[in-house]
Amino acid sequence: MDAVWVAWGTPDQKATGVARGKPVETWIYNDYYYANSYYPYPYGPFGYGGYFGGGVVFHRHGGHRFAIIGDPFYDPFFYSYIPPRVAYPSKTVTFQGGRVVSIQVMTQPRY
Repeated sequence: MDAVWVAWGTPDQKATGVARGKPVETWIYNDYYYANSYYPYPYGPFGYGGYFGGGVVFHRHGGHRFAIIGDPFYDPFFYSYIPPRVAYPSKTVTFQGGRVVSIQVMTQPRY
């Protein structure tokens, strides 16, 4: 168990169970991929207005004229400055009596 900890670090999760009547412990290591990869809207990431806003609307109030520049297709989750990421289990190691009995290495899921 110490050798696995030195090689891969602290696991993200630990699970206990029983296999063939003996207690086992499984360490789970997660990796991450970013959830947003393609633009869901037409004409780039900012909707129909292109890269410089979704359009301009003029408004009058109190004798003044205002220009409101906005994007009708703005999605704060999709265009977050901190990209949303999804965890998936990439490696699992199962120990029985302090010794490795199983190792699984998984690939990144398709999205």
